[in-house]
Amino acid sequence: MLGFLLRRLIQAIIVILVVLFGMVVLSHLIPGGAARAALGPRATALQIAQFNNANGYNLPIWDQYIHYLWNLVHGNLGYSYRRNQGVTAVIFQYLPRTIALVGISTVVALIVAIPLGVLQVIRRNKPIDYTLTGLSFIFYAMPPFLLGTILILYFSLDLKWFPLVQPSDTLGYLFTHPQVLVLPVITLAAITIASFSRYMRSSMMETLTEDYVRTAKAKGATPNRVLYLHALRNALLPIVTLLGLSIPAIVSGALITESVFNYPGMGLLAWRAAIDVDIPLLLGTTFIATVATVVGSLLADILYAIVDPRIRYAR
Repeated sequence: MLGFLLRRLIQAIIVILVVLFGMVVLSHLIPGGAARAALGPRATALQIAQFNNANGYNLPIWDQYIHYLWNLVHGNLGYSYRRNQGVTAVIFQYLPRTIALVGISTVVALIVAIPLGVLQVIRRNKPIDYTLTGLSFIFYAMPPFLLGTILILYFSLDLKWFPLVQPSDTLGYLFTHPQVLVLPVITLAAITIASFSRYMRSSMMETLTEDYVRTAKAKGATPNRVLYLHALRNALLPIVTLLGLSIPAIVSGALITESVFNYPGMGLLAWRAAIDVDIPLLLGTTFIATVATVVGSLLADILYAIVDPRIRYAR
């Protein structure tokens, strides 16, 4: 187990380094370069040259890459000229709000999706199974912006149950005014529930055909004992994988959902950075999303071993 995790950690570091190098290369493909994006279209050639010299953009790609990694090790993700603020400070300002939003929606999705998947197995090929299957297909195929817009029009404009205004920039405001979280959480959770419940149903159906389940039935175990004690734990393995792989969404934020609700999280931050061609901020948000992807994959492997002790990784 330890050897496996060590190998995965080395692979993760390599992936992060490759992604960061790709982002440094892509930043030079922007029309006009970083200097033009930061100084504006009216910048003179002298101003652009001074900007490139001051920020190291006149150096070779490899030198810029090593310089970026050196700053990264020291906790410096660069400086956002659009915001006149350090990228690290900006990310730490937006990151907790995205973790709160998507983290809550993920917990809600798990609480709802797992029982729904089990219910569909218990009532398979019955009207409730067909109904839940149809609803899951609808929500899974529905774009987040469409669902979010419908919720805003009905619950905010027509019923006036929830506010339209952007929530405050402070994390404490979200918990003292939870009504600003309701519609974004529903938007994210509904789509996640549709995915998780389908996986849960399929996994549960497959698990119930295993030999150990038939053996438990032959020994006289009650249907509930077979379902919840023997089958459910192993049927959760695909959900564990999905949960681990959903961590990047928790960190990077649901870009579309945050844009629809004007929610100040990592998704909205990355979208605005792309619109403003804020290269340092784009690199910073990409780095956070990359690290989250790697951590999510490692966490999924660890949770696999916790959920099913029979799983042992080769040394």
